[in-house]
Amino acid sequence: MNTTSQLAKHLRDVYFGGNWTVTHLKSALKGITWQQATTKVYDFNTIATLTFHIHYFVGVASKVLDEGVLEGNDKLSFNHPPINSQQDWDTFLEQVFTAAEKFSTLIAKLPDDKLSNDFTDEKYGSYFRNILGIIEHTHYHLGQIALLKKLVSKTD
Repeated sequence: MNTTSQLAKHLRDVYFGGNWTVTHLKSALKGITWQQATTKVYDFNTIATLTFHIHYFVGVASKVLDEGVLEGNDKLSFNHPPINSQQDWDTFLEQVFTAAEKFSTLIAKLPDDKLSNDFTDEKYGSYFRNILGIIEHTHYHLGQIALLKKLVSKTD
């Protein structure tokens, strides 16, 4: 298996299962109501905000792989659209998982020799660094989501 296929699999695993941590985003978000997703615990970000934050960077990187265009701003990565119903939350989650599938497909299509190239600009590092960074970033926030889920579930 080439490196881009391995990276694509690693991304799918953190979203849909199969990684060695035995947890994944889809299972962590399963059963969370829209009220729980938007519940503020102390001064932590909400589950909805963290999920959007993860999703935001997948979208930015997908556009680079798909169109070669980098459009994003860290300041916008926490500004999710309003979630006022279970329908809003379910629709958003569907978008998150569809985007992850698309991103993993785009990664798998990359030739391995492109991984060492600059991710649109030298200041952003290589394709490899950015793709692996998104996977690591997702694992990091997955842990936060798992803890928040336990906290908001106890308050119901």
